[in-house]
Amino acid sequence: MDHYDSQQTNDYMQPEDDWDRDLLLDPAWEKQQRKTFTAWCNSHLRKAGTQIENIEEDFRDGLKLMLLLEVISGERLAKPERGKMRVHKISNVNKALDFIASKGVKLVSIGAEEIVDGNVKMTLGMIWTIILRFAIQDISVEETSAKEGLLLWCQRKTAPYKNVNIQNFHISWKDGLGFCALIHRHRPELIDYGKLRKDDPLTNLNTAFDVAEKYLDIPKMLDAEDIVGTARPDEKAIMTYVSSFYHAFSGAQKAETAANRICKVLAVNQENEQLMEDYEKLASDLLEWIRRTIPWLENRAPENTMQAMQQKLEDFRDYRRLHKPPKVQEKCQLEINFNTLQTKLRLSNRPAFMPSEGKMVSDINNAWAGLEQAEKGYEEWLLNEIRRLERLDHLAEKFRQKASIHESWTDGKEAMLQQKDYETATLSEIKALLKKHEAFESDLAAHQDRVEQIAAIAQELNELDYYDSPSVNARCQKICDQWDNLGALTQKRREALERTEKLLETIDQLYLEYAKRAAPFNNWMEGAMEDLQDTFIVHTIEEIQGLTTAHEQFKATLPDADKERQAILGIHNEVSKIVQTYHVNMAGTNPYTTITPQEINGKWDHVRQLVPRRDQALMEEHARQQQNERLRKQFGAQANVIGPWIQTKMEEIGRISIEMHGTLEDQLNHLRQYEKSIVNYKPKIDQLEGDHQQIQEALIFDNKHTNYTMEHIRVGWEQLLTTIARTINEVENQILTRDAKGISQEQMNEFRASFNHFDRDHSGTLGPEEFKACLISLGYDIGNDAQKKTGMMDSEDFRACLISMGYNMGEAEFARIMSIVDPNRLGVVTFQAFIDFMSRETADTDTADQVMASFKILAGDKNYITVDELRRELPPDQAEYCIARMAPYHGPDAVPGALDYMSFSTALYGESDL
Repeated sequence: MDHYDSQQTNDYMQPEDDWDRDLLLDPAWEKQQRKTFTAWCNSHLRKAGTQIENIEEDFRDGLKLMLLLEVISGERLAKPERGKMRVHKISNVNKALDFIASKGVKLVSIGAEEIVDGNVKMTLGMIWTIILRFAIQDISVEETSAKEGLLLWCQRKTAPYKNVNIQNFHISWKDGLGFCALIHRHRPELIDYGKLRKDDPLTNLNTAFDVAEKYLDIPKMLDAEDIVGTARPDEKAIMTYVSSFYHAFSGAQKAETAANRICKVLAVNQENEQLMEDYEKLASDLLEWIRRTIPWLENRAPENTMQAMQQKLEDFRDYRRLHKPPKVQEKCQLEINFNTLQTKLRLSNRPAFMPSEGKMVSDINNAWAGLEQAEKGYEEWLLNEIRRLERLDHLAEKFRQKASIHESWTDGKEAMLQQKDYETATLSEIKALLKKHEAFESDLAAHQDRVEQIAAIAQELNELDYYDSPSVNARCQKICDQWDNLGALTQKRREALERTEKLLETIDQLYLEYAKRAAPFNNWMEGAMEDLQDTFIVHTIEEIQGLTTAHEQFKATLPDADKERQAILGIHNEVSKIVQTYHVNMAGTNPYTTITPQEINGKWDHVRQLVPRRDQALMEEHARQQQNERLRKQFGAQANVIGPWIQTKMEEIGRISIEMHGTLEDQLNHLRQYEKSIVNYKPKIDQLEGDHQQIQEALIFDNKHTNYTMEHIRVGWEQLLTTIARTINEVENQILTRDAKGISQEQMNEFRASFNHFDRDHSGTLGPEEFKACLISLGYDIGNDAQKKTGMMDSEDFRACLISMGYNMGEAEFARIMSIVDPNRLGVVTFQAFIDFMSRETADTDTADQVMASFKILAGDKNYITVDELRRELPPDQAEYCIARMAPYHGPDAVPGALDYMSFSTALYGESDL
């Protein structure tokens, strides 16, 4: 069109939409535009009860043109002129053109005179401008508008149809499948799309036009034969007709948007419910394991044998190395899952998750503390029991040896003391009996220490709760009773011998001297043999060195003992010499003692044989203690490195968690690399565990080379792993919060700087007063409840902060904030909860009202929704989710099967119960 141009200030009509002067000369195009624009105008004019027949003639007086603009805009135009003169017609058309211009449309080269004169090109151009402004300009799809938005809408709706490819508004529509696809996409029951053929465009076009007119109230604006017969159908005619489809189906578009919103909300709710179920199961399993384990750790029933106690110690080692570590990881993962779930609930504007009674994180921590309390003393009790049993075995063996030696010595002594041989003895025999009795008393006194030792050992066995104490007590009592009886019998025999002493004058001094010296020497040899065969138990090199020194001192006394032995044997040899020299008639052996030279020599030889055995036993024990000392030093050297390393890492993690170097992603990467380096340190912990096992197997109970125990190292290692995992989780949650709330890195740094400033003990949490001070520093004022938001306050109340931020709240408001940031009422505020609160006020989150509005669209503005509507608009799984949880609707407009979507929407956000 030579003199027609149209441009709008809103740029809703792109340059390619300008009226093409050359193409308009094509009669086929002009014919298509006449029919399309006429039908479009009539689709609106019929609402006012009128229509046009000839587009260039019926608008000449301006009356129907003004009526058309009133219908499509919904506004009243100036009162038209009713006169028939040309000036009246021009006035009406100018009013219409002025109204179009008032809508932001700049009309170029279009004047009222051309319209009044029936200029076809100008009239069509004016109608196209009206169509663009009122039918196409407001179309918007994903930040595109007008022509681009309409084209994108067509492409989106026809995308599932493989034989449809919409690229423009002319040749892409010639085969008619595009129109049929639009109808079938929104109203599949109107067209059997599978029966359409691409090679039959006339049938396709007529089918679409007929169905649109009959069922969609879209008049026929195009002629099928014209479209097929034209190489390039008129773009403006096609756009006008397609825009009618867009407006016809715009309600379906709103329903689709509403369905998408509901799907999004339900998907979040379903995911959160699954996380809650997973938390409940994991918490139940962990608490059940703790419940089963604590009675086992609290069982302090002692065993009677070392083997049984060693097995208990091995079972405890398996518990610490194999059974407990996975539970430590489960506990850490449980806390991480709980924090992640709470973060997701806050981000989706849902109420905080409250686990079942007894399954709170604090409940699990309390149960875990009870487990560790029971575990704390169990290993120490086991080791003490092993020491006790070892001591008991040693004492019991010592008791048996001493008791056997004593019983062997007392065997027959009562019968000997009860003899009446002195009654028929000669004087010399009486004197011999008296001297023999004196020698026996000396021997009896020498055995007094052994009896006292036996009684002391029995008493110690009783005090240490020896399992076989009754038999020990019975044997000890028997020995003591026998000893008392021996004392009484000895006294009685002495008294009898003294009565007959006057009758006894002759005594063999040599026999007497032999007996007196042989008895203590024999007792010394028996004591030496007992000591040389005595078992010993030591725990340090110093102790074994003490035993070795004592043994060396004993060996130094052997030459003097040998001289005493030779002297005793010399007495016996002198007696034999006297007997042989003076031919003395001796009736039997030495009457004063039963100890023979052969017995002395035999015991002496036995003592000499036991000395090197004792040397060998002491050397072996010395070597064992040296090996134990090496194990102590080896463990101490490693523990003195690992212990400070763990402490250093804990301090470094604490510094990382409060520093603000780089973005959160940088901090997260840094922490994950840090976690990897910590995990790579695990072989050194395992090596230390192996050394500790060797120490326990060697029954080493103390170590002067280090203050660290294996339990210290284990607890420190577990705390280190838990701390790095918790810190990584906190940064991940900060990233979730930042991305969900749209917080910038600068804001995150500001929040972190304020938080760190008031976290003076570097615990990673703020107490209520610290949190209050932090809020004030960021522009919050914690004043009296009676204060109101004024935007300013005096200097004592941080005027500068209030002026810059405009916040002012009382103690009640602060209590409300604390219930948000500390839902579990632990008395501290974490950095994650702090960020959630600071970002909450500007968050654009879904609300119960938005979800209700979306359901109302799906329900067609009804106060209830039906099962069929839910299944038609939502995916199957989410539709069934709603059906299962929605309560029946009981309003006055209820129908059978009506569901209450309003109570369901409020329940999603914790405002009521599902």
